[in-house]
Amino acid sequence: MSRRRKAIKRDVMPDPKFNDKVISKFTSCLMYDGKRSTAEKILYGAFDVIQKKVGSEPVKVFHEALENVQPQLEVRSRRVGGATYQVPVEVRSDRALALAIRWLIYSSRNRSENSMMQRLSGELIDASSNRGASVKKKEDTHKMAEANKAFSHYRW
Repeated sequence: MSRRRKAIKRDVMPDPKFNDKVISKFTSCLMYDGKRSTAEKILYGAFDVIQKKVGSEPVKVFHEALENVQPQLEVRSRRVGGATYQVPVEVRSDRALALAIRWLIYSSRNRSENSMMQRLSGELIDASSNRGASVKKKEDTHKMAEANKAFSHYRW
């Protein structure tokens, strides 16, 4: 974190197929070693699988899944007088989106389907219907914040 000046937020270019900035950000997070074309193939392939399985528009399912995974509360460590407290704080919208993307990708990589397209499509379908590992992660985060709300007066 720079002490001189605040970091400038770069604007993300929208993806070429759906002209959506969130899909472009998701592709960037999905990508390994700069292989954007491979990440796009995986994501667009997952959208095709979603189209076949669900029958509705895959971009709508994608945004619904992201909305269901975004956390509203999280805990932050705060050191007060030699003790460390887990203080619940509200999550900024850009951080909530980043966490949702990270959790969706992580939980889809840990699924047991054969290809990454099938794993990602399965996780997106599950998350859009409020189930799956990424939604459980969000609920666990909310439970932790709820359990530690006694320390909310330490918020800064």
